[in-house]
Amino acid sequence: MEIHADQIKLNVQKRIVLVSFVILIAKFIAYYVTHSVGVLTDALESIVNVVAGAVSLYSLHLAMQPQDRNHPFGHGKIELISASSEGILIIIAGIMIIYEAVKRLFFPVEIQKLDIGIYIIAFSGIINYLLGTYSIRTGKKHNSVALVAGGKHLHSDTYSTIGLVIGLLALFFTKISWIDSALALLFGGIIIFTGISILRQTITGLVDHADEQLLGEMVTVLNENRQPEWIDIHNTKIIKSGNYLYIDCDLTVPWYYTVEAGHNLGSQLKNVLNQKYGNRIQLTIHIDPCNITSTNKCKKCMLTTCPHRKSNFTTRENMDILSFTDSELEKS
Repeated sequence: MEIHADQIKLNVQKRIVLVSFVILIAKFIAYYVTHSVGVLTDALESIVNVVAGAVSLYSLHLAMQPQDRNHPFGHGKIELISASSEGILIIIAGIMIIYEAVKRLFFPVEIQKLDIGIYIIAFSGIINYLLGTYSIRTGKKHNSVALVAGGKHLHSDTYSTIGLVIGLLALFFTKISWIDSALALLFGGIIIFTGISILRQTITGLVDHADEQLLGEMVTVLNENRQPEWIDIHNTKIIKSGNYLYIDCDLTVPWYYTVEAGHNLGSQLKNVLNQKYGNRIQLTIHIDPCNITSTNKCKKCMLTTCPHRKSNFTTRENMDILSFTDSELEKS
């Protein structure tokens, strides 16, 4: 099933690279015809689209490779590196566009056949938006950071294209030459901002920043399927590597349970997570006995048949994101 999902992601990215290359050629034809630096803005960003798309394609291919001795957590992180390189390329393209715009302010070039350029740019913008939507939907469905980042980039390209077309129309009707350079300066800045945004998101993933949305979702699932013997779950850490979630947590169980009983409780916990996340889960559980903490766990233990109970049950141990990830329980 996972191989099938990986192949879908690979096929989607192949289509995106192919269409992006066709759009790249069309935009440079538009620039050759018009000599507009505003059109050049879109053409240069299309180079980024093609190069970044090719890098993403290669990264998705690597991410499909299974775990091995040298990569015990798989190859999924390559998707984040791919998305980071895309962000860097976008920033470079923005800088090149601003440079060209400033140069044209001092050394203007006569613009020709702007109507043809407007048609080509507008049509390519529509195609980019459809491609971006396709990429984002597939990326979210199959948990691909590279596809989502690429789709967002294509959407941002579309939004800048809309503004560019409006500006080119103003230039077409007013014949004011500096509008062309002003457009390039504006959208060069937008492109740089987009690149920085993508870089920030991917760096967050590379340094394994805690995903609070994922943690909250997981806490909800476990609370809904809580077993009486799961006195609490704490010290949880999650590493995302491509399509997989590597989870390490501590499970507190009744102190007198055998190793086999503790193992069975861990299997129950894993089955609950597998029902939600499928085979994406790689779970490591450390079993804690309930009597190692300084606080009395009996009042919050739902196992009412416990023969060693010291206090009556009042309410179950609260589990939220803070307690789910807190390691202070073990330290105490």
